[in-house]
Amino acid sequence: MNYLLVDGLNMFMRAKHVGGRGDSIDMKIGMAMHIMFNSIKKCVKDFNADHVVFCLEGRSWRKDFYEPYKRNRQVARDKMTVTESEEDKVFWEIFDEFKDFVTEKTNCTVMRHPQLEADDLIAGWVQAHPNDNHVIISTDGDFAQLIAPNCKQYNGIQNVTITHEGYFDDKGAEVIDKKTKEPKLAPKPDFMLFEKCMRGDTSDNVFSAYPGVRTKGTKNKVGLNEAFADKDTKGYNWNNMMLQRWTDHEGVEHRVLDDYQRNVILCDLTAQPGNIRSIINDTIEEHMTPKEVSQVGMRLMKFCAKWDMQRIADQAATFAEPLQARYPK
Repeated sequence: MNYLLVDGLNMFMRAKHVGGRGDSIDMKIGMAMHIMFNSIKKCVKDFNADHVVFCLEGRSWRKDFYEPYKRNRQVARDKMTVTESEEDKVFWEIFDEFKDFVTEKTNCTVMRHPQLEADDLIAGWVQAHPNDNHVIISTDGDFAQLIAPNCKQYNGIQNVTITHEGYFDDKGAEVIDKKTKEPKLAPKPDFMLFEKCMRGDTSDNVFSAYPGVRTKGTKNKVGLNEAFADKDTKGYNWNNMMLQRWTDHEGVEHRVLDDYQRNVILCDLTAQPGNIRSIINDTIEEHMTPKEVSQVGMRLMKFCAKWDMQRIADQAATFAEPLQARYPK
């Protein structure tokens, strides 16, 4: 089976920000909906997908585990103008309608749990289907750790597919690195995850385990490359880095190893706490059952009429086809 795993909120936010500053809210909504449906249709065709799986966001267990997690998102929302806030509220209402449609009116698998993020669900799905092929539709760099012979990622903003063999454009040509002028090298999932756990993630407000750490070490200081090479044996370079201590701007002392281990739990999509792993596995298992929704095309036409999506309604059969495909029995 070829599964298309859609990071639902990521796709929606990408579609939401396409509209121009002067466009009306109705125009922006229509454009966002068109982008969502067109993206799904395109990706199903391009990757020969057999079934579409939408993974949606919950509040996230990480906020309870680590208080600063994604706190920067609320700061950004607090800075919105009244107009921006009202527009944002309307968009969230529209997204809820879209979620209800794909959940109730299509045969797509739609997963959400109050304690889980889409990342947890996507990784859990891949882990639960090791003999199948998966394409993750998202611009989120967190998924680099999942890249494998049976798992690739499609970035719809850059129109780039990331595989274990390299980066490719929509025509299958290798993407050229702007710095080296050579084909962009395939990702190294293990090192990329290690680097993320060490450097932190500013977009999610995950603090660095070792601020200012260099990728390549010097004569007197171990870098990420040397520590990573020593990771399995836990030799001199590993311990030299992990036992370092540093003091933050509030005068609190940190040991690198402690903050690194915290970040592993936050960032490694195989290292969630045991109770969270159980929730992920149970949620995946609950959704490994085919839905029996009929007349998806007709239901899509009704949805289009509500949001004045005439171009999609005119080709309802084509757009509905990928939404009709059931999870295999």
